[in-house]
Amino acid sequence: MTLHSALPDAVFKAYDIRGTVPEQLNPDFARLLGLALAASAREQGVDALVVGYDGRHSSPALSAALQDGINAGGIATVDLGMVPTPVVYFAANVLRTGSGVAITGSHNPPNYNGFKMMMAGKTLHGADIQALKKRIQAGVQPAAQPGAREARDLLDQYVAAIAERVKLARPMRIALDCGNGVGGVVAERLFKALGCEVDVLFGEVDGSFPNHHPDPAEPHNLEDLIRHVQNTDCELGLAFDGDADRLGVVTRSGQIIWPDRQLILYARDILQREPGATIIFDVKCSRHVALEIAKAGGQPLMWQTGHSLIKAKLAETGAPLAGEMSGHVFFKERWYGFDDGLHTGARLLEILSRSDNPSAELEALPQDQSTPELKLPLAEGEPHALIARLQQDGRFSTSQSINTIDGVRAEYADGFGLARASNTTPVIVLRFEAQSAEALQRIQGEFRAALLALKPDAALPF
Repeated sequence: MTLHSALPDAVFKAYDIRGTVPEQLNPDFARLLGLALAASAREQGVDALVVGYDGRHSSPALSAALQDGINAGGIATVDLGMVPTPVVYFAANVLRTGSGVAITGSHNPPNYNGFKMMMAGKTLHGADIQALKKRIQAGVQPAAQPGAREARDLLDQYVAAIAERVKLARPMRIALDCGNGVGGVVAERLFKALGCEVDVLFGEVDGSFPNHHPDPAEPHNLEDLIRHVQNTDCELGLAFDGDADRLGVVTRSGQIIWPDRQLILYARDILQREPGATIIFDVKCSRHVALEIAKAGGQPLMWQTGHSLIKAKLAETGAPLAGEMSGHVFFKERWYGFDDGLHTGARLLEILSRSDNPSAELEALPQDQSTPELKLPLAEGEPHALIARLQQDGRFSTSQSINTIDGVRAEYADGFGLARASNTTPVIVLRFEAQSAEALQRIQGEFRAALLALKPDAALPF
């Protein structure tokens, strides 16, 4: 990796750096990245970065090499060790550095890893990540005076901070599925501190994920949790992704409560304390999210998909809450405005502990018939070009309005259809929702016709 020009282009994604280990990401790469981050920190008057890593087998070596680079660049590091990504964000806030790196492959397969970065209070994405790449390619010289490294354990402080703010109306018995991800280092401790009786599934951190993949957005990954909740007297089940910044929820009857429906519950709760507030959600969310925010007296604001983009919009608007269909939920009210699956789970229990039948309350949240995310794989570079043409020339004759903030979202009286280019892989992501099966077919028919008019050979997944 001494040849800076031979950097693996593909790892510099829209929201983070991510790739396979050791072919694309390895300690040599991590050290070069550390030097580049140190140079950026010096320019912005940042004197220390917090660094934490997930439970993947490659993470400790990447963390050590990254910190070597940051320290060689003259910047101090606070080594948090193995912690969930939200604990890195928490540390950046409470230690007032506003800057840090979480080393995580999130929900990707075991041979992946990555770097989620923030600098001077801003999550790095898009152009910031490309600028880092250019800096690495140009080469960064070590500083004359290296930065110091200090190890800190902030898990007790993190648990205490949530337990001080979040109060349950009564004790609850819950199941937690950590999926052998890094959430296992703190989840049980946190929910017991809130007064819960806790059953833990797959709490041992194991980067080979021997039981199921740690991604609660995929229904089959929730099967163990559903079975456990149905066969015990747990009131509900919570599941975390590999780095615990996303939350999955299942009820006693085995229903999965997707994050956009959860968001309705959080919005109603916050709007009681902050009437008229703006609530942000991404283009993949159910149309019921906007309808219910408005009904509860809030201002619904639809925004682009991507945790970095949502976080930036949250900071810009001062909104107390934002959420994504993927499961990233950001509480600014009584928390710091970063995505945190553990804190989100605590907030959910706070609301549901006021009910004697939490599962029924969750299942009563409005929902239509909907498809999961459908993916149309295309050649590299093709998705964005096709979506640009769809925005320009697409015809959706029975729609009431078209939103082009992120792809094409056509709103209908009885549902919506969405086509957007993924920022992480060369696919077009599609999603449909409607009041009835007939309406769902009609909306899909309009999208099918519009896409095939532009790309007749497209192998549509619906």
